[in-house]
Amino acid sequence: MWYSQLWIVLLLSIMLLSSSSYIAAGRVEEENYSVKTSVFLSPPIYLKHGSVQDKYYHDIPFPRGHIAIKSFNGEVVDENGNSIPLHETYLHHWVVARYYIQKEAKDGDSEKFIYARNSGACRNLGQYFGLGSETRKTSTWVPDPYGIVIGNPMEIPEGYEEKWLLNVHAIDTRNVEDRLGCTECKCSLYNVTSDQYGRPLANGYVGGLHCCYDETQCRVKEGFINGGVRKLYLKYTVKWVEWNPRILPVKIFILDVTDTGDYPPGSSAMNAPFSCKVEYSVPSCDSSSEANRECVDVRRTKVVLPHGGDIIYGVAHQHTGGVGSALYGEDGQLLCSSYPFYGKGEEAGDEAGYIVGMSTCYPKPGSLNIRDGELLTLISNYSSLRIHTGVMGLFYLLLVEPQPKLNTLFSLQQVTVPYLVENWWVILLAGGIMAVVAAAIYRRNETDSYQMVVS
Repeated sequence: MWYSQLWIVLLLSIMLLSSSSYIAAGRVEEENYSVKTSVFLSPPIYLKHGSVQDKYYHDIPFPRGHIAIKSFNGEVVDENGNSIPLHETYLHHWVVARYYIQKEAKDGDSEKFIYARNSGACRNLGQYFGLGSETRKTSTWVPDPYGIVIGNPMEIPEGYEEKWLLNVHAIDTRNVEDRLGCTECKCSLYNVTSDQYGRPLANGYVGGLHCCYDETQCRVKEGFINGGVRKLYLKYTVKWVEWNPRILPVKIFILDVTDTGDYPPGSSAMNAPFSCKVEYSVPSCDSSSEANRECVDVRRTKVVLPHGGDIIYGVAHQHTGGVGSALYGEDGQLLCSSYPFYGKGEEAGDEAGYIVGMSTCYPKPGSLNIRDGELLTLISNYSSLRIHTGVMGLFYLLLVEPQPKLNTLFSLQQVTVPYLVENWWVILLAGGIMAVVAAAIYRRNETDSYQMVVS
């Protein structure tokens, strides 16, 4: 009788612990879903027909404090907030980078500037966020319980403060002679023979970033009279939550299909000259290939991640002509494939002939892992029915440290160190109940033994 009552108490205690865990998880989940939204405008972008703006803006408005970013999206709008279609202003790319600067220092003082880059190996692709024409219809959401954690006081060097930099590359294609040629930065249309630093263009370089830099002009239609200057903005929307111990920080990796992996002796991926070329050109296929419907240019490269993790999110970045990209593990397993969506209309977000979105990967947490030092294969595919210049084959990954898993009486639940730290009271309660039960059993055994002696 006494033992059955004790077992009932023990069972009720276990149920109480289980329910308290659910209450704690529910409370934290509610906190995680208190998503805040901040909307900002870049400094004004002034464009006339055929002109290019490719400027960098330091210390842009951005959410402050120790927080976790859940998504980041941007689009070009006019003074009234109206979305501008790609066939009027082509958003070649926008990128947002994180940096630290000494307090009271000016942003132009490079000696007091520390670039807080992402975890990838490409030195010239160190940004935290960035997309292009696909920005309106590409998901950037970081699922719970993950987040891009920023503003951690323990990471900011003493005497410095965290700030953000924005680069917007926009091309006005109204009334231009060759709209696709302008967006692909064909040098003949920009009438340039040197890059933005005054260096002569390399032999055979016919199009790309070195021909459509800031303040260049793409050729407009013959007889067109200047239509005036237009004032635009990049509107960027940041969704974020306050940091709490339940959030698991992700690391950002940006892979590049042009990465040669050529590092001089004694150097590493982090201090070698640029091995990521960022852009490349696609030659047109021959007539026989076109007849056989084989006009696809396939580029591939091998990439090593010194430190891997579980894949949380993946997406590719391609330009017009792109037909998809894929990332494979060392054993040949497909880790993520990403395909473009092309628009079919005229309105912003559905512009015919332009990539208006990219498909994304959200693997089940813990289902896909990249080992430390694993050799990955990145593939980027483009249609080669015609020549394409200045195309890109980037791949964004969010990885998280693998988390231990624990079986409970009622469910299989992921238990992490931050979870245990936040719910210390559950552990303390469990220990207290176990101590009480153990003491009761001990005392009962002592009583039983005494009764046996005196009888």
